[in-house]
Amino acid sequence: MEFQRASGILLHPTSFPGKYGIGDLGKEAYNFVDFLAKAKQKLWQILPLNYPGSGNSPYNPISAFAGNPLLISLEKLKDDGYLSEKDLLNLPKFNNKKVEFEKVIEFKGKILKKAFIKFQIKKSQKDEENFEKFCTKNRYWLEDFALFTSLRDYFRKISFNKWDKEILLRKKNAIEKWQNRLADEISFHKFVQFKFAHQWMELKSYANNKGIRIIGDIPIYVSSDSADFWTHRDLFLIDENGNPTVVAGTPPDCFSETGQLWGNPIYNWEKMEIDGYAWWQRRIKHLLTMVDYVRIDHFVGFVRYWAVTAGDKTAINGKWQKGPGKKFFSMMEKKLSELPIIAEDLGVITPEVIEIKEEFGFPGMKILQFSFGEDDFPPHKFEKNCVVYTGTHDNDTTLGWFKYIEKFEKRICERVKNYLHTDKRDICFDMIKLALSTPSKWAIIPLQDILCLDSDARMNIPGTSTGNWEWRYKKEMLTDEIAGKLAELTARFNR
Repeated sequence: MEFQRASGILLHPTSFPGKYGIGDLGKEAYNFVDFLAKAKQKLWQILPLNYPGSGNSPYNPISAFAGNPLLISLEKLKDDGYLSEKDLLNLPKFNNKKVEFEKVIEFKGKILKKAFIKFQIKKSQKDEENFEKFCTKNRYWLEDFALFTSLRDYFRKISFNKWDKEILLRKKNAIEKWQNRLADEISFHKFVQFKFAHQWMELKSYANNKGIRIIGDIPIYVSSDSADFWTHRDLFLIDENGNPTVVAGTPPDCFSETGQLWGNPIYNWEKMEIDGYAWWQRRIKHLLTMVDYVRIDHFVGFVRYWAVTAGDKTAINGKWQKGPGKKFFSMMEKKLSELPIIAEDLGVITPEVIEIKEEFGFPGMKILQFSFGEDDFPPHKFEKNCVVYTGTHDNDTTLGWFKYIEKFEKRICERVKNYLHTDKRDICFDMIKLALSTPSKWAIIPLQDILCLDSDARMNIPGTSTGNWEWRYKKEMLTDEIAGKLAELTARFNR
């Protein structure tokens, strides 16, 4: 796919400001889109919209298809007539700088159930028809997901491998029994997905009408405690009891001396190949109805993946295994036609990864924070067909990173200052200018860098399990001055 020269901002919707404890798809989302337009940006990159699992990580979803219910705007539900002013009074005292997930999950869960009850009572014929259309269109994943989530609630969120054996193994009589027993709960979870999808598609339409395209993100793996693994265990590498034999991770790297132990079940690629990777076809097609482009996280995992024996405490003893490679993307291209894909190709890149990217025209990624440690790869030599970032959700903010190298990596710090001809007083925008000036067709800047925020605004620290995915900005931070400054640079560098 042809990518025109452009720039944009990386920001996940959970980071929007607002009074309900977490960013949502309401007013502040539209204000952010307006800010993008004012700043002359053409792209908005998000993290996965999936329903997050343990650790609240969007990269560890309990469904490859379902949206995150915490993103649903309560104000929009009120506008629909399914919540009242009274329902939104006496709010818990939320932190406006970070998401307190446990508090938000408890609060929003109760409010969404109130909205569902009113929906059942007050829904118009049109709403009922739209709901039924949504359920029919998404039946291939929604039925199993709604049952799984209802069971997960019933069993107090314990892992499904500890459920009653009959439903754990998805025996037909057990499925029918629990579908009847949890009918209301199942309808509730379908309603939540219906409202999420409706609100998201309204926001996407608003952004697209302003000339802004959305880059979505697809985690390569799903959680071991997910609707997908429960429903399609034959598509994963499992033992005779249905448990994973190996789990995903990465070898030791700059983020962790013992590697990263993700713990996700790994696909049985040979089994998936038999039906043309049909599950993956549905997954990518589903996401492309919701976004304009797709960044595939851990793209190299399609070529080779780090497999760790299930039960190991670290990823250090894992082994490289061969992935489906080129034949996977050939099948996706055959079935889905155009593939507007960005390849997250960070780390050790093999010749086959490069070959696949070049054959299918997938742009890779370049991270400025990494580039100054590479003697033979300065930013002005980046290839055109790539996406350049100052940093990603896994990096420190530019300001935090610079403070670190200034203190601990003096050689790299001097290289940065010499290359940028900077006195470091405006290091964030010096790096932004560099990103925008590169030959790379796309440049994406995390909002934290545009706001020149320190390490306390970091989104994620790989290899850690607490304090991640929580950052939120304050409404007053998005000023006309910053929008104007970014717009001027965008015009200067023909983005």
